[in-house]
Amino acid sequence: MKYFFILISAVFFSYTGFCQENQLWKGYFSYTSIKDLATSPNRIYAGSENSIFSKNLATNEIKTTNTIDGLPSESISSIYHSNAFSKTLIGYQNGLIIVINDADDAILKVVDIINKQIPPNIKKVNHFMEYEGVLYISCDFGVVQYNLNTLQFGDTYFIGNNGEETVVSQTAVFDGKIYAATADIGIRSGDITNPNLNDFSQWSTAAAGSWVGVETFGSNLIGATSSGALAKLQGGTFITFTSLPLTIKDLRKAGDYLLATIQDRVYIYNEQLIQTRVIASSEIETMNVVFNCATMIGDRVFIGTEENGVYGTTLVPSAFQNITPNGPLRNNIFAIAATTENLWASYGDYDVDYNPYPLEYFGVSKFSPTGWLNIPYQAIKDAVGKDVASIVRITPNPADENQVYFSSFHSGLLKFQDDVPEILYDGTNTTNGPEDPPGTGTYRIDGTAFDKSGNLWVTNSIVRHALKVLRPGGGWQSYDLQGVYNNVLRLNIGRLTIDKNGTKWMPTRDDGLIGFNDNGNVFKTIKSGADVGNLQINNVRVATVDNRNQLWIGTTVGLRVLSSVDSFLSEGQLTARPVIIEEEIDGVKVAVEFLSQQFITDIAIDGANNKWIATADAGVFHFSANGEDVLHIFNSSNSPLPSNSVNDIEVNKSTGEVFFATTKGLVSYKGTAIAANDDLKNVLVYPNPVRPEFSGTVKITGLTDKATVKIADIEGSLVYEVVSEGGSIEWDTTAFGKYKVASGVYMIFISTQDGALTTVKKVMIIR
Repeated sequence: MKYFFILISAVFFSYTGFCQENQLWKGYFSYTSIKDLATSPNRIYAGSENSIFSKNLATNEIKTTNTIDGLPSESISSIYHSNAFSKTLIGYQNGLIIVINDADDAILKVVDIINKQIPPNIKKVNHFMEYEGVLYISCDFGVVQYNLNTLQFGDTYFIGNNGEETVVSQTAVFDGKIYAATADIGIRSGDITNPNLNDFSQWSTAAAGSWVGVETFGSNLIGATSSGALAKLQGGTFITFTSLPLTIKDLRKAGDYLLATIQDRVYIYNEQLIQTRVIASSEIETMNVVFNCATMIGDRVFIGTEENGVYGTTLVPSAFQNITPNGPLRNNIFAIAATTENLWASYGDYDVDYNPYPLEYFGVSKFSPTGWLNIPYQAIKDAVGKDVASIVRITPNPADENQVYFSSFHSGLLKFQDDVPEILYDGTNTTNGPEDPPGTGTYRIDGTAFDKSGNLWVTNSIVRHALKVLRPGGGWQSYDLQGVYNNVLRLNIGRLTIDKNGTKWMPTRDDGLIGFNDNGNVFKTIKSGADVGNLQINNVRVATVDNRNQLWIGTTVGLRVLSSVDSFLSEGQLTARPVIIEEEIDGVKVAVEFLSQQFITDIAIDGANNKWIATADAGVFHFSANGEDVLHIFNSSNSPLPSNSVNDIEVNKSTGEVFFATTKGLVSYKGTAIAANDDLKNVLVYPNPVRPEFSGTVKITGLTDKATVKIADIEGSLVYEVVSEGGSIEWDTTAFGKYKVASGVYMIFISTQDGALTTVKKVMIIR
């Protein structure tokens, strides 16, 4: 095990620099879950889960900032914009603070709170309040000063009883005092000019009870209680002037107005504390909108919501406009599926034991050249007349990309045609179709797959007839798996894959990998144990066939390979082998098992037959076609990957783009491993010329499979030679890896495997 982590460390240091070439990455984030809002005179800022966006009200220009741009993958809890210092500050649940300079978008990471010697679960940043060039940062342990001019921290105030930590939700300065709202010890106050405020005894109790907010508003200091009361400080006492029906989630001054937000309403008050307007969530056409916060610029009101982004309206009742950037429904994406033109995403899930509860009622998303199309859950329910919970997988029909099937791990199999939900297949409308495990009322369908004849093969968990097929004509057939599993009530089957021989490979939780070929109705299994398959464990999560017909098997504790899928037809007991690589440790070469003890969630194959491995908590591993060389390790520390928990990987073999669906967002890496061409008519060399500041590799695309590529200088001396795997190669501009080649023009000679087709290209290197 220790060797594995040494391997990770070695590759990490090799590739950190490369991973930061963010032009190779793209982000496809959702900005719908709004945590906080901020304003400047002409721009509204919104912080979502791990990214932010802003809109210029004069030009309507929308700008996004996410992990691709350098933001960390941590969860945002607060956002603030300082007009005086032209900086945007982002606070995080773990205590991290990011400072973005408006002039050049430079990002400063501030880790002082993270490094404080206090429990890590009480470092959350709740609120920023600026006063005379100093930010007072409310945290789950107290209040911290941050100087916006020097970008240095000042004092920390632990204002709890006897100087203990206490959760501070908001601060305000009023009449020479700073007030801090807390849930446990009321509102505490101290003299803002007192240099000894870091002494808890210098703070006094301004109001007892539980308070969620405090704000200066004109000539008043306003407090909000956890029970929904709004009170103003009068004669040294907070006097309630109104009570709202629910807990106040956000209290703030915006221009000449005070806004108090509860989950279904925004209350707006003028300086006389007279209610000017109430905005109800029911006024918005979208159903079940939940408010989180609200602010104003002039007479324009902006409302941040829990799942629907930011809505804009005006103080005088008018139409609502959603100003959220285009993106998927959610960041926590469970599965994706790529076609030539489109990428689909689904958001339902199940846990490690294939338990779909609590059920997820989310729609699906489609990304196309025209942008994102989000199909909400309610539209699906209305179309098929039933609830469709926990949609976990997507299977486009390879013969018709406009026909897509969605697997629900609770409700059956859902068919879309031309982006419209058409029918939900379950036990009520099929014969031999999706079955209900007795007494559950569920139809647990996971990943499905089309065979070469257009049949759609379906796995159905916790039933005897766990393998089914939907024929092109609409009829269903089912197959009894009794005899290949130990307990039908524990027969949980994942997404299947079909090889060139028509063998269906089905990962299971407790019964290893099941293979089935309907030519003779033959079942075989690969299980843990030297004599029954050589898996490390029977909990298999994925099985993927590569371009050379090897079967790569991912389990909850590592990786195995079946050398050829043909062995299903020719051998009795199938046996998988581990992937062994050599690592030099302390000067000694040691054989280690690659990805030992890693929970593998997906395996994808690119156009060069390289492997992309997704893991539950260690990011993504990319290794060569033969499994011997680690090409990249991507994680949230060394790349824009927003989470180390990667649920799914898809490769667009036409473009080489590799998509990663994580629990915190969807990103892609622009690889060069694209599918092979039939000829050499579209060979492309880029960048060309290679300028001195470029530090990457030269890409040559448009190749046939196993094309020979030779690169020589102008005098004919060979500097590089390789045979392509798939439709592309990369050249690091060195002479066979020894040294960087000199400036000059280099000739690229390309020929197909049989030598029938040839072409010559040039590339200029400028050092």
